[in-house]
Amino acid sequence: MSAAALVPLTLLGALVGLVVPRLARCFTAVPVRSRPRRDPRALLGPLLAASVFAGLALAQADDPALPVFLVVAAVGLVLARVDLVCLRLPDPLVLGAGLLALGGLTAAALLSGTPGRLVGALGGATVAGVTHVLLALLPGSRLGFGDVKLAAVLGLPLGWLGRDALLAGLLLPHVLHGGLVLGLLAARKVHRNTLLPLGPALLTGAWLAALLN
Repeated sequence: MSAAALVPLTLLGALVGLVVPRLARCFTAVPVRSRPRRDPRALLGPLLAASVFAGLALAQADDPALPVFLVVAAVGLVLARVDLVCLRLPDPLVLGAGLLALGGLTAAALLSGTPGRLVGALGGATVAGVTHVLLALLPGSRLGFGDVKLAAVLGLPLGWLGRDALLAGLLLPHVLHGGLVLGLLAARKVHRNTLLPLGPALLTGAWLAALLN
């Protein structure tokens, strides 16, 4: 991707990062406070979002579904923030991301003449959803059905990218989450019964899978 195309998409990501806290407030009972403008930590959100957008733009520059990936990433940033604050993945956001992904991928498949990729996307959503339903039903599982629904939604773009991306997107979130839990336990920051959000790990794993594909 040329710099002329990459720079605007990176700036778009930064703008998304600026509005994420305000959007997250609409879905949390706990106030999500924005940091003062002069606080250097206030830049972390825009920098993170810019990095997410730039990574996708570089990795999937030639894919007709790149706009879909960016839209799902934007909604995902809001979902991650909400989940971190109140351990909840609001259905309107998850459903909205799913409908946007399905509609966008359908359009991309028709315009590019690759209907087989749409079938792969639907298969990816099915595999991801069923896999996480089974995980949620395991004895002692702390996997919520909000996580199951988000996993199914993320299965759409991952399935579009192919089997390898889908497999990575299924495995990486749990590796990341497990490593984080072990690290926090070792540092005595949490207890064995502490509930931790899985949504950010699901989103990060899907993003990494798209970068590695």
